[in-house]
Amino acid sequence: MTTIVAVKKNGSVAIAADTLTMWGNMKESAEHIVNHEKILKFQDNYLAFTGSASFKLVVEHWLNKQKRKPKFDSIENIFGSWLSFHKHLKDDYFLRPEDDDADEFETSRMNVLIANTKGIFSVGVLRTVNEYSRFTAFGSGCDFAVGAMRAIYEDETKSAEDIAKIGIEVAAEFDDGTGLPANCYTIKLR
Repeated sequence: MTTIVAVKKNGSVAIAADTLTMWGNMKESAEHIVNHEKILKFQDNYLAFTGSASFKLVVEHWLNKQKRKPKFDSIENIFGSWLSFHKHLKDDYFLRPEDDDADEFETSRMNVLIANTKGIFSVGVLRTVNEYSRFTAFGSGCDFAVGAMRAIYEDETKSAEDIAKIGIEVAAEFDDGTGLPANCYTIKLR
């Protein structure tokens, strides 16, 4: 379980994630897990993941071994990169892509938020790529996070970073699958 958020406001983008890991009923907090970070820095991008804790490791390994580094600066480039990545997920990392027989496509089993100098993007489990104008959230506490971020977004005293942190804090307060501390990174838009 996890909650990840991204906010775009006043020329900045912030991305934040909680640090709680769960294995069934067992909660493993950042106090116990050294590698609790759910956000990966790759070039000028920050990627945050929902799903299995191993997804961050898998994506980082795949990105580092690419001769031609993927670009995450547009919907088209992200989609193309994720098509290639999905094949490697199955072939090299043994992903079990079965989910629901009613789905038209195999699932990648993770939602990913991408924050960079171009904005906020997401990749859904079926490789849907979206770009966001203000904010979004994924994971078990996303409803709480989105509500909190919406409630304070227009407050001129709140920065993108402030709003992202509040989103995670509210999710951690009300969702049992989200836990503090949170990690948050901010980028200037270009």
